[in-house]
Amino acid sequence: MFAGTGSDVGKSIVAAAFCRIFKQDGYQPAPFKAQNMALNSYATPEGFEIGRAQAVQAEAAGIPCHTDMNPLLLKPQSDHTSQVVLNGKPIGNKDAYDYWRKRGESSEVRGERIDYRQEVCNAFDRLAARYNPIVIEGAGSIAEINLKDRDLVNMSMARHANADVILVGDIDRGGVFASVYGSIMLQTPEDRKLIKGIIINKFRGDMRLFDEGRKMLEDICGVPVLGVIPYYKDIYIDEEDSVALEQKRRELAEGKVNVAVVLLRHISNYTDFDTLERDPRVNLFYTNNVADIQQADIIILPGTKATLDDLMELRRNGCAQAIQRAHRDGKMVVGICGGYQMLGQTVDDPDGIEGSFLSLPGLGLLPIHTTMTREKTTRQVTFMFEGQECQGYEIHQGVSDTDQAILQTDHCIGTYIHGFLDNAPVIEHLLKKFQVSGFKLEVQSLAAFKDEQYDKLAAHVRQHVDIKHIYDILSV
Repeated sequence: MFAGTGSDVGKSIVAAAFCRIFKQDGYQPAPFKAQNMALNSYATPEGFEIGRAQAVQAEAAGIPCHTDMNPLLLKPQSDHTSQVVLNGKPIGNKDAYDYWRKRGESSEVRGERIDYRQEVCNAFDRLAARYNPIVIEGAGSIAEINLKDRDLVNMSMARHANADVILVGDIDRGGVFASVYGSIMLQTPEDRKLIKGIIINKFRGDMRLFDEGRKMLEDICGVPVLGVIPYYKDIYIDEEDSVALEQKRRELAEGKVNVAVVLLRHISNYTDFDTLERDPRVNLFYTNNVADIQQADIIILPGTKATLDDLMELRRNGCAQAIQRAHRDGKMVVGICGGYQMLGQTVDDPDGIEGSFLSLPGLGLLPIHTTMTREKTTRQVTFMFEGQECQGYEIHQGVSDTDQAILQTDHCIGTYIHGFLDNAPVIEHLLKKFQVSGFKLEVQSLAAFKDEQYDKLAAHVRQHVDIKHIYDILSV
């Protein structure tokens, strides 16, 4: 298990690296995270929903993703409520207080008693019967002692799995000595014994400057430091944490095609734009600034977990009107998933599935009407674009009155397909009218590109972590 001193310390990426390392070394690894909280999700081949990070880790391990890798997924809908996805299917919305206070007990959902702890343990046991080793990812900090008796994902799961725990700390944010030492010392004696090593992540500068600190950390914690991993910039791995979104670009740039992703309050699946963001012809940035939206060359309305709420906010802050003006001026507008729904004529929610808004007019750029439904569509899809076969996946609530996977007018495109912009024909179609020098997207498939990135990540981690010591720990 790769556990953390906090959120965004790099657990997901380190776990992905070890999924690839174990695969390279001839094992059959699989990722596991008992409970994930994220708006970035993914559809399994069977058409179920899991957290994006476990789908990435499965790719690194070279295996299809499965709901057993992330049996419990929480998708925040507001500051206080989340949709609960169990074994790939939504089972309802939960108030955060009730969920955290009562989670250790069985819960009644639609007349059925559900024991979350038993569900996640069963998923792990099924996975462990098929793969070895299981690379477990913890969640947030392992030292949240106020939630310890209701923990499903950190040390309680380590105990169930009899896992060797490696604690990951982020030196870039500062305070790494206190966070690592405190995380270990706040454990019970039983759980402290499970922590077999420390990895310091996101180091910047001369590695030799931490030699003394490494020894000091080992002395005060009584746990070996297995590696110090430098910060990297030239390896591209999908990330799901909202902190990663905060680090994205926010400004226009000269000499490139400016692509504005409208910054929604409930934005989801922003990894949809990673491939386009890497294109050197493009400056992709996130904004809800009206002037920047109107100056952009291409405007993208992304997915959202709360379509009607974000649609109302777009009208309040002037972004809706800015998008409509830009479209009238001939700018390309693209809507994906919830963004696609917003570009239509109306969005209706007669059963109040999303909240208090029962109906709102859309931006009127596409001839569709959408009705929210309790059932969720989750599936992987293959589609044709510009005469070429492309791939993506759908995760959405709501049904629109068209059977077209992609609805296109002269300069507006709407689709339910996540991963739409990962396909070279789509990117070339969007950029073909712009005279920008240099790079043209290579024919290399996204799968080949990702495979290359996982190998680079594994090599980076191998260089800076004592892999032999990891295997020694696992062999005891």
